[in-house]
This record gives sequence, structure tokens and C-alpha cells, in this order.
Amino acid sequence: MKISVCIKQVPDTESKIKLKADASGIDTTGIKWVMNPYDEYAVEEAVKSRETGKATSVTVFSVGPKARVVESLRTALAMGVDEAVVIDANDDLDSNMTAKALAAAIRADGEFGLVFTGKLAIDDNLASVSQMLAENLAIPHATVISKLEQGDSLIAEREVEGGTKEIIQLTRPALVAANKGLNMPRYPSLPGIMKAKKKVIKELTLESLGVTVADQRTKHSNFQLPPDKPPVRMIDGDAATQSKTLATLLRQEAKVL
Repeated sequence: MKISVCIKQVPDTESKIKLKADASGIDTTGIKWVMNPYDEYAVEEAVKSRETGKATSVTVFSVGPKARVVESLRTALAMGVDEAVVIDANDDLDSNMTAKALAAAIRADGEFGLVFTGKLAIDDNLASVSQMLAENLAIPHATVISKLEQGDSLIAEREVEGGTKEIIQLTRPALVAANKGLNMPRYPSLPGIMKAKKKVIKELTLESLGVTVADQRTKHSNFQLPPDKPPVRMIDGDAATQSKTLATLLRQEAKVL
């Protein structure tokens, strides 16, 4: 069985985000880019599947500016992925077009038995590409997966609201969107990093995949940073006084009671 993994390159959470002067997006100057954290769980699960004999090979795919995105692809290669494919595109591609491009690339790569993704990307938090990708591939899917058993079929455990668990049985080929807790992603080893540097990353374009940017329906504009958080207010007095003051502030100033 061949496994495909889809990853995204996102700004590091410690990066200082600034907006462009025209508010059309973020200013990428000085930003450190990393593999989306949830995608690390997807890569790890795919590599583990191959190591335990449940898969024959693992190919990783990513959409974005190829000059930058290849860094995350090489990280995946250093973690143990066999092959990598970059789909060159601008940063403003929406979820629907991204899913179409990934689906076309996965199909062009040949038969597959399983697709892994992260449950969402931490830059936009849309959590929609996985489901759209499964729809474009016409395969079943399960998201927010924290446990997976691979046998004749896939048994996926996902978290739902209220702390309860949901068990889903899937037939292959299928898509699984990984959540934290599915595994512990490995650190790329030095030999793995050296090997990854020498591997050739296959390059594709949207045009070669039959994806037309003009068909994109979503346009983003007027980006705004979240408002600054108000300063912390310290409450003096004993426990009884503090409790009474806190209740008053929550009711009269914060208006949450």
C-alpha cells in the first residue's frame, strides 16, 4: 500500500506577525517558516506505517511557493518519507483550490491506499482542506483522529465535544486527519537530514494539474490584527474581598455575568 501525506508550511508561532500596508495579507519579511505542527503527526503516522510493514512507500505533497515550501518537504524527508512533491502556487490559494491541486497531484502519482493530513493548519485554522480533499478524491475520511488501528479496515478514534470519543470504521482508500496524541513525532536525525538534502523533489505547477487559479471564488482582503489585550488588573485584599471585587468587575466591567 502506498501512503500520501499532505503538509503545509506555516509561520512559526513565535514569529512577530505584521500586516502589509494595504491590509491585503501578512508581511512575510523576517518570518520563520515551519511545517504545520499537526502535519508532523500525519508524517510520523505514515512513516510508522511503512516501518511496520503496513505500507510500501510514503510520498509527501505540499502546495505553496516552491522556493520556500521545499524546506518543510525536506524536513519530512529527513523524518523518513520516501519521496516529496511540491506544487508551486501563490500563498493566497484558498482551501478549495488547494484541495483540488492536492487531489490532482495524488492521482497523478498513482494508486494510493491512505492519505494523511493534519486536522488543521495553525495559520488560518480553517480545518477544511482535509474534507475537501477527500471529496475531490471520492474517498471516505475521518478528522481529529487521536488513535488509529490499521488492519483489513481502518478503525479511527476521534475526539468529540464533551470529552467523549467516537469510533469510525473506514475502508481503503481513505483519508485520515491527525490530531495531537496520535503519536509522538520524531526529530529528524542528522543522517536523515543529510540524505534529505540530496533527494530530488518533484516539482509540479497548477497548470500541469489542470487547476485554474481564475476559478478561485474566495478573495481575502482587509486583514486585521486582533486587538491588544487589556493590562492585567491585580485585586488587593483578603480572599473574601477579592472574590467580591472580582464578581463586581465581571458583572459591571467585563459584563460576562
